[in-house]
Amino acid sequence: MSTYTPDPAYRPDAVTTADVPPSAGITEAGVTGAQALIRSLEEAGVNTVFGIPGGAVLPAYDPLMDSTRVRHVLVRHEQGAGHAATGYAQATGAVGVCMATSGPGATNLVTAIADAYMDSVPVVAITGQVPSTMIGTDSFQEADICGITLPITKHNYLVTDPDDIPRVISEAFHIAATGRPGPVLVDITKDALQGTTTFRWPPRTDLAGYRPVGKPHAKQIREAAQLLLAAERPVLYVGGGVVKAGACEELRTLVELTGVPVVTTLMALGALPDSHPQHLGMPGMHGTVAAVTALQKSDLILAVGTRFDDRVTGRPDSFAPHAKVVHADIDPAEIGKNRQADLPIVGDARDVLADLVLGVRARHEAGHRGDYAAWWQRLENWRTRYPLGYDPAPEGRLSPQQAIERIGRLAPEGTIFTAGVGQHQMWASQFIDFEQPGRWLNSGGAGTMGYAVPAAMGAKAGRPEATVWAIDGDGCFQMTNQELVTCALNGIPIKVAVINNGVLGMVRQWQTLFYDQRYSNTALHSGPSAPGSAPTADRASTSAGGTRPVAPGTRIPDFVMLAEAMGCVGLRCEDPAELDAVIEKANAVNDRPVVVDLIVHEDAMVWPMVAAGTSNDEIMAARDLRPDFGDETD
Repeated sequence: MSTYTPDPAYRPDAVTTADVPPSAGITEAGVTGAQALIRSLEEAGVNTVFGIPGGAVLPAYDPLMDSTRVRHVLVRHEQGAGHAATGYAQATGAVGVCMATSGPGATNLVTAIADAYMDSVPVVAITGQVPSTMIGTDSFQEADICGITLPITKHNYLVTDPDDIPRVISEAFHIAATGRPGPVLVDITKDALQGTTTFRWPPRTDLAGYRPVGKPHAKQIREAAQLLLAAERPVLYVGGGVVKAGACEELRTLVELTGVPVVTTLMALGALPDSHPQHLGMPGMHGTVAAVTALQKSDLILAVGTRFDDRVTGRPDSFAPHAKVVHADIDPAEIGKNRQADLPIVGDARDVLADLVLGVRARHEAGHRGDYAAWWQRLENWRTRYPLGYDPAPEGRLSPQQAIERIGRLAPEGTIFTAGVGQHQMWASQFIDFEQPGRWLNSGGAGTMGYAVPAAMGAKAGRPEATVWAIDGDGCFQMTNQELVTCALNGIPIKVAVINNGVLGMVRQWQTLFYDQRYSNTALHSGPSAPGSAPTADRASTSAGGTRPVAPGTRIPDFVMLAEAMGCVGLRCEDPAELDAVIEKANAVNDRPVVVDLIVHEDAMVWPMVAAGTSNDEIMAARDLRPDFGDETD
């Protein structure tokens, strides 16, 4: 059975290079800054870098060619390099690394860096920069990438002295992986890469003021255990920080010790098995009725490794109005940011949960136990009356939910799933069973279309023994599918399911519900329409800006042909009777990437749903179906 084991660097108390005296290390005189960079990456334990060379970073690519310890994967776009580094980090628990040149190379990384920042993923992005003497002159391919990324990195560096390269790389990896993980940018000028230095490893580092708190305060733990056992309607609200901390065993122990119901966010799916009887599902805009309502009706929320984002809370002033909040997080800036905490706990999720187990056991020994029987009766009523489900597709058509559900059921054990953003992402979170942590990778905070394919590439590069399926929409797929060429040429056999409904599905769903079915620019197979006319689905644009008729049944693009042109196996399914056979055929392909074009109907919607900006009390279990909770909030 495949298990997810985070890298030891995730633990705030792990040994770092700062703990090792220089005399115990390596000294190599007369090397270039570029050689020092590659040696630093080697000694930091890096085995894979995703990137594209260019003028300013070219000095680093020369010694990289000689490295026997670092594999470089030449991507087709720098955004792909960034998402691949993120997927690698999420799948392995190690720090992901990407590299690009100055100017547009660096700015093409920005979306991926922002994505990693929002989802707290440890990534080190290395960029070349113009020579230090030319900074500020608007020289060719100059961009202030440190200034640009300042709001979306945990930290960043501009290196102009080759002597600083080993220390900065060591610090970058330490910062990225400890405390609340996140991306760190290292921008190195070309003259620093070309200059001469003495490589010393490990370097002496001293990060003044950076001391992530690991161990929570014992008094707060005791108070949290007391509140938990005294509550009548408690909910354990679990976020992605629990997965990143490797705290899933501690979570399960606490859950089964207390009998408290659990909800896991989009970033925490698999932290507690979906099949666990105390797991109510995912909360939020498209969460289960039971999970959303449990938070809403609770009198105590114990939140661990999560941040009360708007997709979970709905309208903040109406969220869980009767609940006290115990908020535990490694990042003190998150506590009280979106919801006032009655009891704040700063600490690593693994330490918090482990200490809570001890605290609860101590309360049990003193004769104090929680009684949640009446609460569970209500929860089971909601769970039974409003399960996840979907309407069948029109006769002879393929349902997107069915396609995703069957991929999940037929996938080999331990399969890693990535997803783009939109309807297919939500359906994957709902209809694939996640029984283990580390099997679900997606863009949660930034909601980045185009994430799935390069993230799957990174996950497969880091976990070559695992099957990796990318669940993508036809809109997302057209943003980053060029990385399939990278996969084909580098022996990275990912599998991609394109949920092809011919539209930007989630946007179209909102247009259906909130914009009187005015489908402005969401049909992917149609060209521009005349002013005032309704868009049609049988026209495509020409290079001259007009339109030309497209024969019925013509697919632009044809994803099967596109896949084959990029060195992949291309399959297509639009008949439900053939679905399992096509998926099994895709599962049997292991020597190259495979793309499955799943033609589904365009009118399927994601339910349940809490409309943006509304209260979670207004959740709709399905279209025109509001749950009856048996109280005044119905």
